[in-house]
Amino acid sequence: MDLDKSQSAASGPGHPQQQAGPPVPAEPALRASDADRDRTADILRDAMAEGRLTAEEHSDRIDAVYRAKTVAELEPLVRDLPAPGGARREPASAAYDPVDPSVRAAADNLVAVFSSSTRKGRWRIGGRTNAFALFGSVEIDLTEALFGQRLTVINATSLFGNVEVRVPENITLRGGGTGIFGNFEVDTLEAHNPEAPVVVVNGYSVFGNIEAKPKRGKRVADLHGRIRKHLGH
Repeated sequence: MDLDKSQSAASGPGHPQQQAGPPVPAEPALRASDADRDRTADILRDAMAEGRLTAEEHSDRIDAVYRAKTVAELEPLVRDLPAPGGARREPASAAYDPVDPSVRAAADNLVAVFSSSTRKGRWRIGGRTNAFALFGSVEIDLTEALFGQRLTVINATSLFGNVEVRVPENITLRGGGTGIFGNFEVDTLEAHNPEAPVVVVNGYSVFGNIEAKPKRGKRVADLHGRIRKHLGH
């Protein structure tokens, strides 16, 4: 019997073929961090500011961002949008000091844990504010605030707590979020002035309450007017 026939016989019935090794387990899906979600949300905010997404599309995708548990769940949400590459593009929510535009302002963080936190009166609102209430209350009153940019984003989280946002009547107010055994409510507004500030409230509440509404009788000057006044021109 020649070599080829002997090899064929060895692999025939009664001679089991060599078994493959054990299957290599698939790598577990990489869990998404808060920073991963924020980066994805920044791209979506850019896209809405540039007119690539409608307010409804933005709201749907933002809702999915904050429900995503893995990085793989985040990627499809921005796959059809330009990624920040080459010369780094600052997110639309980035805020800059109106006095010195080269200085990037830090995000505001309002935290209430078994307590309360309030921002009201004449204060400068940045591009992003993070509000977190755990068995507490956060109040954000923008009716006298100074807007240093057109788009302002408030990311709100309420766990057995309450987050309230009050805005002037003549700005644009949008948002999207989820209430789990709780309430998430945004009274949307569309300003007649295309240069008016835009406030977007996103987030989720669990056994809590998040609401954003206009405050009757309160109005804010247009964005450019506010900036010119602040700069003294």
